[in-house]
Amino acid sequence: MVPDSLKRSHTATSFEPFTLLSALSQVTEHLGLIATASTTYDEPFHIARRFASLDHLSQGRAGWNIVTTANPDAALNFGLEQAHAHGERYARAREFYDVVTGLWDSWADDAFVRDADSGLYFDPEKLHTLDHKGRYLNVRGPLHIARPVQGWPVIVQAGSSEPGRQLAAATAEVIFAAPGSLEEGRGFYADIRRRVLAAGRQPQHVKILPAAFVVVGDTLEEARRIRAHLDSLVHEESAMASLSIALGTDARAFDPDRFLPTIPPTNDSPSSRERVLALADREQLTVRQLAQRLGGYAGLSFVGTAHSIADEMQQWLELEGSDGFNIMFPWLPGGLDDFVDKVVPELQGRGLFRREYEGTTLRENLGLPRPPNRFFATPWGSVTRQG
Repeated sequence: MVPDSLKRSHTATSFEPFTLLSALSQVTEHLGLIATASTTYDEPFHIARRFASLDHLSQGRAGWNIVTTANPDAALNFGLEQAHAHGERYARAREFYDVVTGLWDSWADDAFVRDADSGLYFDPEKLHTLDHKGRYLNVRGPLHIARPVQGWPVIVQAGSSEPGRQLAAATAEVIFAAPGSLEEGRGFYADIRRRVLAAGRQPQHVKILPAAFVVVGDTLEEARRIRAHLDSLVHEESAMASLSIALGTDARAFDPDRFLPTIPPTNDSPSSRERVLALADREQLTVRQLAQRLGGYAGLSFVGTAHSIADEMQQWLELEGSDGFNIMFPWLPGGLDDFVDKVVPELQGRGLFRREYEGTTLRENLGLPRPPNRFFATPWGSVTRQG
């Protein structure tokens, strides 16, 4: 039987991301191409090769959004009766990251000499076989493709739980956060910065970009009317399914016109559950109202005029709530057009948004350094071969 939530979900069908982004790489010039790939239901050799290929095809614009896949139904598609425990998924993800980045470093940047006179295609002294043997993974290597243009595609992560924050602090270069208020954003920002330092990394090399749902109107009243209309379009069954997933319990058993009852804790996605409970308490939402908000978008929202939205964004940036934003458009293409045509010029006028791209790669445009090869010295680094 098809679940009710799937019947009304736009994710019932979607393109495979590498196929889609590879096609987009040929018709775009500056656009970053970030694909989501799971460390729970894939293999590191596949992930390393796909992202390296995308980085070469796009001339250095690829990024990997690391996810551990919380949806328990996903396990049924991969020969498992139930999903792995939350902490177990993140432990595997940490090792998975080490293997993938190690595979990207299989070759020195100048390994491929392609000398026709000698018949030498690559210098064997500039090839490293990973030979990883760990708790979850055993991968020999090397990777069958040259080191990516960016060294490594940009590493993106979105976990907000304790294991998620630790993984992000140790590995991520861009973090898609989900605070509901500036106060929460500042707390998350400071916590991640502390963890990054404790992991021996440079905080300026980690960009925190909270998701922000932006609704632009010519007046504040118009923007609020648009938001209210969008929320009203959410189907009740789809909304209840979204609430059930977020809480880890069946919300259909609750009276929709009352406040949430006491919800017992669960081990799956505890950070998501806590955010929903905080939202319900902060805005005093009934079960129905909460479900509709979740069925639409329940996170950080900027609803107003171009000027007021720019004011709010500037406050977040100046008070260290974020390094930028992952903009969520209310509809396409109109919502995107409104942001580009109205909000971006306002931000540019304040010196908060670029007028020209900083470089040609995604790393350059995000202000991120190219990682040195852990096994070989490079012209721009002094890394020595290990192992």
